[in-house]
Amino acid sequence: MITLPLEQRLEILADSAKYDVSCSSSGSSRAGKAGALGNTTSSGICHTWTADGRCISLLKILLTNACIFDCAYCLNRRSNDITRAAMTPDEVVDLTMNFYRRNYIEGLFLSTGVIRTADYTMEQLIAVAQRLREVERFNGYIHLKLVPGADPLLIAQAGRYADRVSINIELPSRQSLALLAPDKPRESVINPMRQVSDLLAEAREARTQSRRAPRFAPAGQSTQLIVGATPESDRDIITLTEGLYHKLELKRVYYSAYIPGSVDSRLPALPTPPLLREHRLYQADWLLRFYGFAASELLDAAHPNLDMRFDPKSDWALRHLELFPVEVNRVDYEVLLRVPGIGVRSAQRIVQARRGTRLGEAELKKLGVVLKRAKYFLTAGGRYLGGIRLDGPRLMERMLAPARRPAHLDQLELFATMPDASALTGEL
Repeated sequence: MITLPLEQRLEILADSAKYDVSCSSSGSSRAGKAGALGNTTSSGICHTWTADGRCISLLKILLTNACIFDCAYCLNRRSNDITRAAMTPDEVVDLTMNFYRRNYIEGLFLSTGVIRTADYTMEQLIAVAQRLREVERFNGYIHLKLVPGADPLLIAQAGRYADRVSINIELPSRQSLALLAPDKPRESVINPMRQVSDLLAEAREARTQSRRAPRFAPAGQSTQLIVGATPESDRDIITLTEGLYHKLELKRVYYSAYIPGSVDSRLPALPTPPLLREHRLYQADWLLRFYGFAASELLDAAHPNLDMRFDPKSDWALRHLELFPVEVNRVDYEVLLRVPGIGVRSAQRIVQARRGTRLGEAELKKLGVVLKRAKYFLTAGGRYLGGIRLDGPRLMERMLAPARRPAHLDQLELFATMPDASALTGEL
């Protein structure tokens, strides 16, 4: 491998890291302390988001884009003819500290291709985090990727230095992994995830006994699924996601639309990346985590894929019109969450406000309810706001109709093709 100037290597390795979307910084609260540099209490060069919606910057980079694996979907696979680059652990540490001191970043997201062996590669990642914590006294945010097949002792060591760890499943089924990533058996991914889940539980229990007990990846673990590279349905993906949340307590599952980057007979010839499908899966994921939906409610054998025309909650409501309309002044909070156009925050506001007043259309607007969708599925003080009968075809036409607006207000809209979700909160 030809040694390139540091600036050129940084450009290559940062560009190669952009395909890993499982990058976030929420869930950790590493407070500032004497003699240390940085903290994650108010954190927030990759832009990501904290749990409360603040934008922060991370140095997002690969240690190397060389790899002994030959995963068909991966730009960095060994058979791909691309320029290879690598950094030493000391170089990554120096970059991180220099960028932090210049206020360019708040933390580090470090991934890598697999070189030599899984254990050797994992040791290199740990060396970066260990030096940052113990030598540089860096107290900011660190997200480390785990290497499939690495020794369990190394996995445990990584979690002692990192705020969050992640290992990417990438493909939803064992069959697809065997076809497109034959060097990466499913067990080499799932077993570390199970280990991390157990270690997180042990650390939480130890912390209840003593606040001095060492922490383990306090921001939890995440993973990524590639969407569109294999034939699995949305139902397959969402069911897997639900299992990961319930059985392994993952903090987040991320979805990445497959971007064709090479010619391979095993891969589909997509005209464009399935970005809208990725968006719908994120919306369905939000329903699993915050709205009390089960995967089996959103999709079933008769409806294995999400309807690209509607957000998943609206699609569910249109298939269950027998449950609507509901009276906004009486129904339980859990029922309010199932009304299209009522998000978590607006449902909480409704429950609070109706204790002191009877809510009508004007009050619902003030509380943040998206009446463009919600009006068809509720009554307010006994008054139905939809204006039409709740029959499927007519209702679908109304919900698909673009909103009318005065001509003098026409302008470009940031999410003109996706008007059914808040870009910041994900509320539906």
